[in-house]
Amino acid sequence: MLIITVCGVINSTIFPSVTTTQIVHEQYISAELARILLGPRAEQIHEPWRRLFSGHRFAFQEGLSPQDRTALSYERLRIIAEAVPDPVGLASDIELLAAMHEWAGVVDAGMATIASIHWNLHIGSLLDHDHGGRDLSVYSSTERIGTFLCTELDHGNDAAALETTARFDFATGGFILDTPTPGSCKWMPNTSGTGGAKNALVAARLVVGDVDHGVFLFLTPLTDSEGRHYPGVEVRPLPQTASAPVDHCATYFHGVRLPYEAMLQGEQGRLSPDGTFTSALGNPRKRFLRSVRRVHAGKLCMSAYSLGVTRHALAVAMRHSHRRLTSGMTTGRKVSLIEHRSHHAPLLSAVATTYAATLLHRHVVQRWTSGTDADQDEVERLAAVAKAWITWQARAVMTECRERCGAQGLLLSNGIAYQLAANEGTVTAEGDNQVIWVKAAGEMLMGGFTPMPPSEVSPVDRSLHDAEYLMELLADVERIWHGRARSRLRTGRRGDPLARWNGTVRPALQLVEAHVHRLAAEALLREGGETADPQARALLGQLHRLFALRQVRAHAGDLLADGRLTPEHVRQLPDVEEALIEMLVPYSLQLTEGFAALDSVVEGHPMLQGRTAEAEMTPA
Repeated sequence: MLIITVCGVINSTIFPSVTTTQIVHEQYISAELARILLGPRAEQIHEPWRRLFSGHRFAFQEGLSPQDRTALSYERLRIIAEAVPDPVGLASDIELLAAMHEWAGVVDAGMATIASIHWNLHIGSLLDHDHGGRDLSVYSSTERIGTFLCTELDHGNDAAALETTARFDFATGGFILDTPTPGSCKWMPNTSGTGGAKNALVAARLVVGDVDHGVFLFLTPLTDSEGRHYPGVEVRPLPQTASAPVDHCATYFHGVRLPYEAMLQGEQGRLSPDGTFTSALGNPRKRFLRSVRRVHAGKLCMSAYSLGVTRHALAVAMRHSHRRLTSGMTTGRKVSLIEHRSHHAPLLSAVATTYAATLLHRHVVQRWTSGTDADQDEVERLAAVAKAWITWQARAVMTECRERCGAQGLLLSNGIAYQLAANEGTVTAEGDNQVIWVKAAGEMLMGGFTPMPPSEVSPVDRSLHDAEYLMELLADVERIWHGRARSRLRTGRRGDPLARWNGTVRPALQLVEAHVHRLAAEALLREGGETADPQARALLGQLHRLFALRQVRAHAGDLLADGRLTPEHVRQLPDVEEALIEMLVPYSLQLTEGFAALDSVVEGHPMLQGRTAEAEMTPA
């Protein structure tokens, strides 16, 4: 059973008016919120990871160098492999794999990164291709660590144009792997000798004779058990990044010979031993996308990672706000930080966003696992759009949490600053966010999206307290930006495609943002309406309205001009939002306890140790 421990901010021995019954009820509400956030299969999907990462082997270690942290991350990767009943099968269970990312990043950002590469990109790609006869036990035992080499120094988001080649050698029946130019070096995979023996999946152009058949993956040994690189493999460590400490490198291949079995084959392309090539996909770009399909699943993993560290940061910041005392409005009286509107308002807005983002992610994962080939493109676009929005929201929320904790929030051991910096990697990993949205925007404008029609009910008769009306307003924002983007596209400069798109892209990106906001609000409203507990349902309803109102307020001018809001609505917006925040303040701790944060980790943060605010406020 998933166990939620509520920190002792309310103590009946300190405040006799607070009864044991009240405390038990508050714990029940937090547990109910956790059940909603983690889903009906939390015991199978999340609890194993919570137990594992709560152990002392994953405790934060102070004073390590980046190199030491990287080495420790590889040690912890092996602990995960030992703990998982089916390490190879983990790569095929996207729900379980994404859940691992939600909890791993909290304790070790570097470990979460290399675990994602090892299981999702490497083992997952092997499983997605013809893999009969391959010995995958070397990965399940971590005898060899898997890595993934796709992007190049000169080719990031245009990886389909990469230059590395795997030339078929008719004499031996194998391949010769080369990075022909300085810009074609693989940049920036974890290919150093740290961590022991490593194999890589290298994305390279399959060249047979004079024919380039497009990009495929080739299984390439990098290092032996002592971490020494094999002949022809040149690896140059890169300067330290601001994100998770990982052994990032620039990797070159100089005439590395690979056996015939090195090529990962599948429906996108098969090469017979005599060099005859066949493919069910005639387009080289489609072959590339099919070969690196695991990058799409990686977007779900990156989103999960960001959600996990965001919820943890909020849980820490909220507990701190109930413990930390500051001056009140009366001389000589101190109050906890949470009592100040300037403190709790941004935190509660962040809580609303985090609930919406988490439930959106649950929805996307469910669509992914239950989807069919017919809706594959739509689900992959949904995963990409959600990944960009969630990782951006994670940055904003964790920044707010860091600031609300003051100088204490700067300490890596307090569980926010380290994860905030590491989250920058998720913004770029598995597709740069801005480019993801530009691609999605183009698809939505070219027939991949139809906006909802406006409501026929006059806004004069609508209330900002009505969740249905708020959802209609979010759909109105979508429709407004869709219309603007389509108009720009139709009237753009003819004969100059770049200029035409440049004139369209900004409203098109606003369309994508409006779209994902509506989907997140919809997920929060749907899950809140399905819970049987009336108080949990009321709290989630208030979070939904707070989340939706912020988006409505941001676009109030357009909604007013379009006749979807009245002037009175616009005047009411600040007061309605203020009232919602005031209603949520008494439940602020319960809402973040619903994140089911790893208590052993939270309690280890220095700023949450020592006397509580209540103890300091109690008369001697």
